Parts: sequence; structure tokens; C-alpha cells
Amino acid sequence: MTDPATDRHDARQRALTITRVFEAPRALVYKMWTEPHHMKRWWGPRGYTTLSAQVDMRLGGFWRVHSRKYDGTEVAEQGVFRQIVEAERLVFTHAWEEGDGNLGHETLVTLTFTGDGDKTVMTFHQADFLTVESRDGHLQGWGESFDMLKEYLGNA
Repeated sequence: MTDPATDRHDARQRALTITRVFEAPRALVYKMWTEPHHMKRWWGPRGYTTLSAQVDMRLGGFWRVHSRKYDGTEVAEQGVFRQIVEAERLVFTHAWEEGDGNLGHETLVTLTFTGDGDKTVMTFHQADFLTVESRDGHLQGWGESFDMLKEYLGNA
């Protein structure tokens, strides 16, 4: 039998939270996540090129991003929208597509957008990763993505 206190500790270790402040209105930062032409400009770590982005913006609708990594390998990730509150909150699943067409381990992403005027605080939470190493890889990847989002917002 597992110890509930240990399970909670392990789950916290396999979760990722990133908070960023953007010099842009909430509605615009939200659109960066919901409009494919914007997503293609910032999604993925440095060295990735987003080849396509698809969004079916409704509860139960899907999103999918297809990218080329710096080494030429193509990857895709996708998910389903679980909650949509325009310019305030997005909740969706996230999974990488495997080579056989099946989906890998699924995590849940929760995004909140707060702030007034020309500043937005975006809080990104993703859980439960299978391992701390997987979480750390996503920390680096999302961190670089959010750096590129900040740069893109300066030019959007």
C-alpha cells in the first residue's frame, strides 16, 4: 500500500508551474494560444520550426502542433480543450504523438491570464509527468517557447 503523503509529494515533484509577465493585454496573450497563425510564430523551443498549427476552439475541441526540430526530425503534439474562459483560462490535455501514431503519456495543462491594461501575468501549470526528468525537459522547452512568445509579442 502506498503512503498518501508520499504520493502527494511525488505528484508535486512531477508538476511544472511557470509564471511569466508579458507587456501585452490579456486578450492578445490569450490569442497567442488560440489562433494558429500566432502559435506558428512562437511555439516550441529554440531551434524548432512550427510547420503547422490547428485549433478547434471549443470544449472537447482539439489542438495540434507539428514541428521540425533543429536536427530535422519532425514531431507533433496534441490535446483536447477541457475548459475555455476567454482571455482568462484555458485547460487542455497535452501528449506527444508517437512514431506509430499513438499518443504518449497525457498531461493536463492549465493556463490562467490575469492583469489589466498592457500587462498580463500568465501562469502555466502542467501535470502529472511520469518522471522528474520529463518535467525538467518540459521546463526547458516551455521556458524557451515563452521567451519566443515574449519576443513575438513585441512584434505582434
